Amino acid sequence: MLQRITCVDHIKIDSVSFSSIFQIGDSEQIQAFSRALAVQREAEIFFDKEGNFDVYPVFSEGIPFQPTDECIVTSTQNLNPVLKVRNIDIMGASSSSVVHLGNSRNISMEARVKHIRQLLPRNNKSSGEGI
Repeated sequence: MLQRITCVDHIKIDSVSFSSIFQIGDSEQIQAFSRALAVQREAEIFFDKEGNFDVYPVFSEGIPFQPTDECIVTSTQNLNPVLKVRNIDIMGASSSSVVHLGNSRNISMEARVKHIRQLLPRNNKSSGEGI
């Protein structure tokens, strides 16, 4: 693991929600996952079997990763092993996000959201009603 020390004088976070992480210290692995259905309706009509993630392919499709076929050589030199920060102010961390103070080896995060808009049928769209 990397050999740096993180020193923060003050941190303020208003909200951490929905599979998010606030981590102080080193971590070997962070894995976050979040799924959400966002439904917007003009009428308040609710059906019996709503909220089934299996119906929507966006939640089951694989994520296409491009294979790395390049040889990448890196060299890092930390002249000062201390990362010093005076103040951190965060409004919110949501939907599989990470606020992390420290070193990490592996991080994998995923957020999938299906947005659905259900509008009422319009009888006369050319008349300009409802605009």
